[in-house]
Amino acid sequence: MSYLKIMMRSEAFSLVDIIRSVEAEKLINKVAVYLKNNQSIKPPAWSMFVKTSVAREEPPRNPDWWFVRAASILRKLYIHGPLGVSRMRKFYGGRHRVGMRPPRFAKGSGAVVRKILQQLEGAGLVTTVPKKGRMLTTAGLKLLEQAAKSLIAKK
Repeated sequence: MSYLKIMMRSEAFSLVDIIRSVEAEKLINKVAVYLKNNQSIKPPAWSMFVKTSVAREEPPRNPDWWFVRAASILRKLYIHGPLGVSRMRKFYGGRHRVGMRPPRFAKGSGAVVRKILQQLEGAGLVTTVPKKGRMLTTAGLKLLEQAAKSLIAKK
């Protein structure tokens, strides 16, 4: 099923309002807890030592950062449509300080994004679109919708 067909369905339009109306941080944390408890994705052994970008000086301090990044990637795929690894790297890049020279932009880690996308694809939440990148499946949309609805119900 193409991305446009999913977005054109009438219930998808209601999802846009629901998912976008919830604060991003709360939605990401809710989905991250689900991904951790469901054990659909698992951080690799090297994840506790790796930096998330050349621009970072240290690895993330949050022990559950892998699940948080995976949830963030799901949300980015929902908002920005089919995305490839290269474009995802731009979202997670930052200001790289290079000594005495002026700072410049550096992309995020491609290995982290690629591995998370592969795991999400194995879990059935993401699918590959030829020549466009990856996009959410209906299961991925449903996961984001349920998390957003539960956050709205708490208010």
